[in-house]
Amino acid sequence: MKRPANVRRALTDAKGIAAGLPDLLVEARRIATTVLAGWHGRRVSGRGETFWQFRNFVPGEAAATVDWRRSARDDHLYVREKEWEAAHTFWLWADLSVSMDFHSRLATVTKRQRAIVLLLALAESLSAAGERIGLLGLTNTVLTRNGAERVAASLPDAATMPALPQTPSLKRFSDVALFGDFLDPIEKIEQTLDEIVKVGARAHLVQIVDPIEETFPYAGRTEFLDPETGVRHVVSRAEQYRDDYHKRITALRDRLTTLCRRLDWTFIIHRTDRPATEPLLALYARVADRQNNLGFFLSGRAA
Repeated sequence: MKRPANVRRALTDAKGIAAGLPDLLVEARRIATTVLAGWHGRRVSGRGETFWQFRNFVPGEAAATVDWRRSARDDHLYVREKEWEAAHTFWLWADLSVSMDFHSRLATVTKRQRAIVLLLALAESLSAAGERIGLLGLTNTVLTRNGAERVAASLPDAATMPALPQTPSLKRFSDVALFGDFLDPIEKIEQTLDEIVKVGARAHLVQIVDPIEETFPYAGRTEFLDPETGVRHVVSRAEQYRDDYHKRITALRDRLTTLCRRLDWTFIIHRTDRPATEPLLALYARVADRQNNLGFFLSGRAA
């Protein structure tokens, strides 16, 4: 029996993703290693086994907290503090739809390739930090040191998933990193984000765009093709659409920026002609800040 066109296309995309994963995984590890060299993760005292620091004993604390061996070296009492450790749930998702398989002459990688690299690099670093990770809508979360490989093994199945994530797996206090171009109708995007809000999770949006989508340099007779539907649209003077295009893009980003700022979420714009380390550094900073604040609260030190 002949498969429908959309099924054949999804299978083709899945095979293409699978074929490119080894190289993308290597690149993701290189990027993660580069960024992690300057990022120290969550450093806050609390429950755990990893030594963090000595601090002065505070009158009123239990005598059992004193590290007598360290205190015997001088005339002060010291407490041995351990780094707070508690596995956190972090969901990952990337838009791997046909529209992401695009790059112009201004970039060397497609939006899809960059989304995969960022997703795998984040998986690599989160796994190393002892976090539970999973692909939203595809897998359960796992606590493992080879998280990037586990995620990569499931990515070909993501080619058959909708362009926006499915959220039933999300739980309260979990985080979710979303990589995509977010060029779908704003109503659909906001509907998905509303579902994340209702659950009580926190989202980190990384909008991945080709530089030509930022500048709209087209002029004269131009044919535009919708990769999702195959619809073609020919205009005689493309430059006449430039101002309207920029207004629409700006309006979309303003709505997403406002929403994320109000919810204390993350919204990052990343161009594929820029280094992949840039959005990862910004993401790590946000994740580390959230973990430190959470650890500060759970360790009983919040005011």
